[in-house]
Amino acid sequence: MASPPQRFLLAETRSLLTRLEQIQPFALTMPMVHAATVADAAMRGITDRIRAGKRELRLRARRFMAQLRHPSAAQITPAQAQMRFSLLKLRFNALLDQLDIFADVLLQRAEHPTGVWVAGLDILAQDSLLAARPYLPKGEALPPLMCFLERGHGAAIRRARTRLPGGDLNPVAVIQVPRERMVGSGIGSSLVHEVGHQGAALLGLVNSLRADLAQAAQQDPARAREWKLLASWISEIVADFWATGHLGIAATTGLINVVSLPHYFVFRFQPGAVHPFPWIRVQISLAVGRLLFPDPQWVALQRQWEQLYPLSLAPADARPLIGRLMQLLPDFVRRMANHRPRALGGATLASIFPLAGRQPGQLRQLFQSWLQQPGSETTAPTLVFAALGQARHDGKLRPNDEFKWLSRWLIRWAQARAESRGETPAGAARPTHPSRASSPKPQLGYHKSLTY
Repeated sequence: MASPPQRFLLAETRSLLTRLEQIQPFALTMPMVHAATVADAAMRGITDRIRAGKRELRLRARRFMAQLRHPSAAQITPAQAQMRFSLLKLRFNALLDQLDIFADVLLQRAEHPTGVWVAGLDILAQDSLLAARPYLPKGEALPPLMCFLERGHGAAIRRARTRLPGGDLNPVAVIQVPRERMVGSGIGSSLVHEVGHQGAALLGLVNSLRADLAQAAQQDPARAREWKLLASWISEIVADFWATGHLGIAATTGLINVVSLPHYFVFRFQPGAVHPFPWIRVQISLAVGRLLFPDPQWVALQRQWEQLYPLSLAPADARPLIGRLMQLLPDFVRRMANHRPRALGGATLASIFPLAGRQPGQLRQLFQSWLQQPGSETTAPTLVFAALGQARHDGKLRPNDEFKWLSRWLIRWAQARAESRGETPAGAARPTHPSRASSPKPQLGYHKSLTY
């Protein structure tokens, strides 16, 4: 006969199993319109992950109960049994943590119209990861990505194939983007930067670039400290490079929006930090832009940045370091652009991005053509954000019209994905793209303030 501690633990384990069975597939619990759903691959990945977690925990719990009922259970002390149950409970809580990570993303899809906008951002994110696809090992697919909005002015990513609570591999990249930037072209800068972290991980860019910069420090001892600083920041720098390579000046203006803080923070240098301090981070982005997309606009934007945050506001002891970094930037940016990681099979880092079709003059022409004829549904989402971001920077697109354009594109992409699954009812209205940026009234039928 089971002892009182064993009976207690058996009851607690049954209770855990009962609660475990209440975890339902997201397909049965998520209220959202079809256009707001995540990609099929993402839903399969998270459904399989939760199902596997339930199966494993159910097996472990039943095995534990069988041990307590076995005649040899008398040899297990109450403390030992309690320890085994505690491990089961920790595993259950880890599974719930995983569930909540994905539920935060999916529950938001029920917000109207936010859910459809965020589904459109999924497609923008996937498009910005395509640069990595030709260089993956044979048979390896890009991981699915899904986005959600969160408070704050910064973005973040939980990369695919990293560890979830409990140690399981994450099947899908989860990208947190700031709600306060919806809907404007600046959201593209934050989003594609975070995708850049995933792309850099897939291609091994960070370690490869760090090794290259360590070599540069050895070859250039007079500037070794500066090379080493850039190496310590390279994870964030390469993600900014990824954003600029896709979005052009929209990436830099979006970055400026993020880091426009009181000057104390903009010039604050912290040894060991993974992010460059904001003032120099913007300068690096400007230097990348000048190299990849030559145009006088970069000099003008640099002048504007230095008027907003004149170097005279920097701490006196930081100015010499800033000056040395500024002198090094052209060499650093060229070295990064011409870097040939092993994963790229001899190609340079700059060559994997769609630079030829994203030059400022081409983006301006594309936007002008859209004023007369709506863009095609097959237009790459990153190209849309690049062209609209260029128009916004040039003063050709007012913020309220930018919202109209971008929200329609996001809805169009989300609806097209839903239709490709055969889930949109026949005859459902397709959102139209505006024929002119200055159209006084949106055709969406709804707008919602996203202040918080």
